[in-house]
Amino acid sequence: MRDIAIVMLFASGAVMALRRPYIAALLWVWVGLMNPHRLGWGFAYSLPLAMIAAGTLFFSMLINPAQVRWTMRFPVPLLLTFVGWMGITTALAVFPDESFEKYIFVLKVLLMLLPVAAVIHTREEILGFIVVVTGSLAFFGIKGGIFTALTGGGSRVWGPPASVIEGNNELAVALIITVPLLYYLATQSALLRGLPFISKIPEKWSKRFLYSAMFLCLLSALGSHSRGALLAMIAMGSVLWWRSKSKLALFVVAMIVGVMAVAFMPEEWTSRMNTIQTYEEDDSAQGRINAWTMAVNIANGNPTGAGFVTDSPIIYQKYAPNPNFVIVAHSIYFQVLGEHGYIGLFLYLAFWAATYSLAGRLSRLSAGHEQLEWAHTLASMTKVSLIGFCVGGAFLSLAYWDMPYYILVILLCTERCVQEALNQSSKVAPKAKEIMPKQRPSNAMSTRRGQDAPLC
Repeated sequence: MRDIAIVMLFASGAVMALRRPYIAALLWVWVGLMNPHRLGWGFAYSLPLAMIAAGTLFFSMLINPAQVRWTMRFPVPLLLTFVGWMGITTALAVFPDESFEKYIFVLKVLLMLLPVAAVIHTREEILGFIVVVTGSLAFFGIKGGIFTALTGGGSRVWGPPASVIEGNNELAVALIITVPLLYYLATQSALLRGLPFISKIPEKWSKRFLYSAMFLCLLSALGSHSRGALLAMIAMGSVLWWRSKSKLALFVVAMIVGVMAVAFMPEEWTSRMNTIQTYEEDDSAQGRINAWTMAVNIANGNPTGAGFVTDSPIIYQKYAPNPNFVIVAHSIYFQVLGEHGYIGLFLYLAFWAATYSLAGRLSRLSAGHEQLEWAHTLASMTKVSLIGFCVGGAFLSLAYWDMPYYILVILLCTERCVQEALNQSSKVAPKAKEIMPKQRPSNAMSTRRGQDAPLC
């Protein structure tokens, strides 16, 4: 029954997508992040739903060209430059055949960002996109949070099978990145009522559900026993505290929740978290240091790195201090460094710095406009998510995982939406002055600058 339900839901979405490529984009994101077909045990498990969703998206874009608007706004050129550099490092890789297979996978993830961004235009579509992105991951956070509560945190929480975030550490960081966007949706619960399937839910209940989902996602992240996730939570919490207007109240709440969470978790969890301070005695930490040292040695000896395959005994024998401890990089930074050299790492860091800068630009663009407050808040929350990824990703090999790149899509589409609204407002304002040159608005009708800017 589960397989049939998943296939029927996907098929109905694919049919609707023939008239709206935006729906096909949502299908692509849903399948890529949640892997719903992997939750079945029958015929749906091995269906190529991602390929079908991508094909549907391109076909729908072809027959609905009026709904397609490509963008090359910065930092998209940086992303394409990074993709091109990875093509060069793949051609010069130590294992070119295996690296080429991985390169094709990475191309599917990164280049699909462009058509997805090309079919998202309005505020409602941006909010719907955020709902699908966060919901695809929050599903596992809610389930894992309930599991952690029922088991007292004694068993670890794992991600969807046969996915990039199947591991407990990867899932934990994914949930941490999702929490700021869940908070954003909770603050915009009134706007969510304009979306299908959500409009009939009372606003207070949708807000309560989203806050509960945030709590369960955090609890699930703790239940994963991931040390990287704990550091990411601390980093994100610090940013939220710094940007908050109620620093004392937020500090008190954070301390209470932190003490309660630590008291709830079992001794096994506490012992594992304590190894952050005693990493010299932890085999896992020493293995990562060994892999990171190897990545530096590779980059020092090869300007183009070793290619996508670095967790090989042959490469470890040549570059690692301990050639017998073979693991993946366990860091987005050392992963890129070992695979694509210093140039690749520079492009990767520049891309994420530019994405963070885009969030800042959007925040400044929408500041002071009451009708665009939704975009201003969104820019702030995406910054928090990016910080969570940058900190949590420092301990995991998630350099090419979809979800953080969808933050770029959200920012690009929101900036375009806001810019169009401001341009339209600037055209309307002079006309109003020509019609009523001597009228002055009353106190009741006066607004702040841009308050009456049209919605996207």
